Amino acid sequence: MTAPAVHAAGVGKVFPSTGGEVTALTGVDLDVAAGEFVSLIGPSGCGKSTLLRLIADLDTPSAGDLAIFGKAARQARIDQDYGIAFQQAGLLPWRTVAANIALPLELHRWSRARRDARVAELAELVGLSEFVGRYPDQLSGGMQQRVAIARSLAASPQLLLMDEPFGALDEMTRERLQTELARIAAETGAAVVFVPHSIPGAVFLSDRVVVMSPRPGRITEVIDTRPGRPRDEALRESPEYFTRVTAVREALHGAPLQRANER
Repeated sequence: MTAPAVHAAGVGKVFPSTGGEVTALTGVDLDVAAGEFVSLIGPSGCGKSTLLRLIADLDTPSAGDLAIFGKAARQARIDQDYGIAFQQAGLLPWRTVAANIALPLELHRWSRARRDARVAELAELVGLSEFVGRYPDQLSGGMQQRVAIARSLAASPQLLLMDEPFGALDEMTRERLQTELARIAAETGAAVVFVPHSIPGAVFLSDRVVVMSPRPGRITEVIDTRPGRPRDEALRESPEYFTRVTAVREALHGAPLQRANER
């Protein structure tokens, strides 16, 4: 059997602080299958980004086991099994679009011809073929995020880790990039662990939505949100979509909303 893209068993994270230890995560059990799109939602401070950082080996768990495609997180990072995109595009302003996308490939000493071919492929994938010679300050916010996504895909990772990559964008641009991301994930076959900006965005993109509790963060519910139809603009207007959005909202806020309705 193929190892899951992410396997977390009893994962916890405790941070030291001047006022005593802070438990960010406790007892997190989660498997993300190869090619699966999973979103993490929960209140601010529930540990969504912390969990993403643990998967990315940007921090280490205080408890539990964590494996990426059957490997330790550190080995997966060394092997470049995943790409990362954050809320800020993080592009290097002195490098063109093409050079920003090519950066991971330069670090891995790809030949110039091989890099150029891969950059052209990725620029077409994210709809920026006409802008490869531009610099970041000549691009809109949405275009910069597309460059960041292309860069995260450069080395053909099996896993994408995305922390609110569209959070700073206007709603129209955000929805357009969500549609593009759904297409890119389907075409590349990469698994995605995504921290979304909103519940509707999570439902639109995800195969499953993982609901987390307030700190210390733990998983309280996992909701299947596979649409059974193409992820296109028509999906956003479908009754099925609104039903799933409501289900996720109730899982996140259900008890308080029920008490309010009973008054």
